[in-house]
Amino acid sequence: MKSYNFAPILQNITILLIDVDGVLTGGGITYTSAGEESKKFDVKDGLGLVMLRLMGIRTGIITGRSSLVVERRAKELGFDFILQGYPIKLPIYQKLKDELSLPDEAFAFIGDDLIDIDVMRQVGFAASPADAHPAVKQVAHYVCRNRGGVGAIREVVDLITAFRRGEFGAQNYIPMQLLEKWQDIVWKKLNDD
Repeated sequence: MKSYNFAPILQNITILLIDVDGVLTGGGITYTSAGEESKKFDVKDGLGLVMLRLMGIRTGIITGRSSLVVERRAKELGFDFILQGYPIKLPIYQKLKDELSLPDEAFAFIGDDLIDIDVMRQVGFAASPADAHPAVKQVAHYVCRNRGGVGAIREVVDLITAFRRGEFGAQNYIPMQLLEKWQDIVWKKLNDD
């Protein structure tokens, strides 16, 4: 893996895009006897994505499959872009980029398998979980210590936050709004449902 100076790269990020299977989840797909799909999500990853929104960074999903479970989780977390059913991801990434009139440097992407490589080569910052395919790790700017679905997203969120704020202790880079008013945020969410 190459060595990068993350500070100037991460300062430009305004949108974090992620893959689902193997990134937002561990990659497993479970079907019930009734044929319903279930997935397991990491709550620390979810809180990290909420923290990004509080910092003004938008979030999105680009995934090859379509799933009602993913749609529900994405809405719970307030994703700005939910792009499902795109096994070839580069064209939909290009379309999103053009619609937003943003350069590649404004985007970060976390991917874990071969269908993610094209987008990872385009964006300003690309990351992969620890258990990503070796070819994906080769193109990533950053390879996480954590696996997909088990903290990789939170690790990238913490990295972005720390480098943007220049503070590297956990108590320093959590947005003050979240530290001071987390109860209000949770209660608002519960009451909105």
